[in-house]
Amino acid sequence: MQAVLLAGGLGTRLRSVVSDRPKPMALIQDKPFMEYVIMELINHGVNHVIFAVGYKGSMVEEYFKDGSAWGIQVSYAYEEELLGTAGAIKNAGKQVTTDRFLVLNADTFYQLDYSRLTALSQERDLDMALVLRQVEDVSRYGQAVLEDGWLTSFDEKTEETQRGTINGGVYLMNRTLLEDIPEGKVSLEHDMIPKWLLEGKKLGGFVNDGYFIDIGVPEDYYRFIEDVEKGRVVI
Repeated sequence: MQAVLLAGGLGTRLRSVVSDRPKPMALIQDKPFMEYVIMELINHGVNHVIFAVGYKGSMVEEYFKDGSAWGIQVSYAYEEELLGTAGAIKNAGKQVTTDRFLVLNADTFYQLDYSRLTALSQERDLDMALVLRQVEDVSRYGQAVLEDGWLTSFDEKTEETQRGTINGGVYLMNRTLLEDIPEGKVSLEHDMIPKWLLEGKKLGGFVNDGYFIDIGVPEDYYRFIEDVEKGRVVI
């Protein structure tokens, strides 16, 4: 299994507490946050990680090198300019060799059953399988809706404060989708997934209630440090 880790963002909201490195390399007990993400992937059978890197990306390469210290293969796809999520996937996709591959945000830690994602993708011959998560207030995000495991709407804005499901930022993509992503700066969430839905691409997924955190802001970064120290996160 191959995984593309999106690690090219500038991380401006976390800059006040982590200013010397890319956001996914923020230290948690002397290990970069991204190492926790990678260990979780290794536990679920991923053996090749492609880092989509930009800002201070050489720091990622200096730490993870060829991946042999973790028993995996590691490679790097550098962005010369910010490409957005879909643009970064297309750039990294030149190194993808499997029919399906995982895509994750390197600044997010989400515990889930990846075999369930693979099984769903194979059973329904999906172009893309997504993981959603339940939140108390979908008005803070763009709502994503599944009906019988099929994605029916995505990135839908609502003013109402209500419980619902949103994008969890974990995807299992069919490699053929790479051809459909245009060159340049493109968003997966705002441009490509809504487009693929309209075109009738086969998109599906499930709602996962596993541990989730995005360390994009200082309070969540410190919360993850505390969760690791207190054993709430076990790799």
